[in-house]
Amino acid sequence: MASTVLTTAPARAPRWLAFLLIALAAALIVATPFLPNYYIRVANSLLIYILLGIGLNIVVGYAGLLDLGFVAFYAVGAYTYALLASNQLGIHLPLLAILPIAAVIGAATGILLGLPVLRLRGDYLAIVTLGFGEIIRIVINNMDWLTNGPKGIPALDRADMLGISVARPSEIFWLLLVTCILAGLAVWRLQKSILGKAWAAIREDQDAAAGVGVNTTNAKLAAFAISATIGSIAGVIFAASQRFVSPESFSLQESILIVLLIVIGGIGNILGIIAGAAILILLPEVLREFAEWRILFLGLLMVVLIIIRPGGIVPRSLGPDVLFKSLFRR
Repeated sequence: MASTVLTTAPARAPRWLAFLLIALAAALIVATPFLPNYYIRVANSLLIYILLGIGLNIVVGYAGLLDLGFVAFYAVGAYTYALLASNQLGIHLPLLAILPIAAVIGAATGILLGLPVLRLRGDYLAIVTLGFGEIIRIVINNMDWLTNGPKGIPALDRADMLGISVARPSEIFWLLLVTCILAGLAVWRLQKSILGKAWAAIREDQDAAAGVGVNTTNAKLAAFAISATIGSIAGVIFAASQRFVSPESFSLQESILIVLLIVIGGIGNILGIIAGAAILILLPEVLREFAEWRILFLGLLMVVLIIIRPGGIVPRSLGPDVLFKSLFRR
């Protein structure tokens, strides 16, 4: 097996494909803020799901732990902003002050989830995380004195950063874009680090990883904490953009959607997350005129993609580093 690994040629991408993807991404980024608000809002929704996918991919793609309750961290971030930037508690903190608070609360919530599931794997882990997500939603729904229950919290403060307004869709777009880029770079670097190697070892064989000295407890807790931090930050930006939050936005269906975009796009690959989000978020908007049939069409497309590309649209071997290396190779 060792000799096979050593002799396997590294994955390469055609140079024209790398140039095409980068040029297309740059063109979309430049053009989007000048489009009508409807298209900007769709782009913002796409970026939010990309950010959520980046967060969940740490647990599912890198560490190999199936988490069906990721929407709980999304809700934690959104309600942190709602409680600290509204009349609900009479607190009106700026966005830059709320982001680190939400990140810390999200990380603590991630560790709180990680501790009781350290010994669980596979289906059992999925069931417990699913229950955790539903518990958070039900608690938010029933704590009327704090969260206003099913009515939600309206009239949230307009977000601003250092005196610069971040309230209009075009302004939220730039905030989301920068956040996605920073989160993607941070997670990509983590994947290449010692911690990332530990996650990969746990994903392939947890018992073998523990046998060669990997501290599986710390590695798993780190995965849950970092993943939850990114999910909470996404929730903060979501609440700031909508200026209203309610428990309906954090249902089980949202968790399933985030898992699906990772599976369809390509597990363990940031480019796959972008591809999966583009299909699951943009395609329903394109098919809006065929409202009666779009869910059926989307379901058939997902079945076909899974059959044709069981490893996802973008395989794990074709990561961002492969594309960039292809630009500069001779």
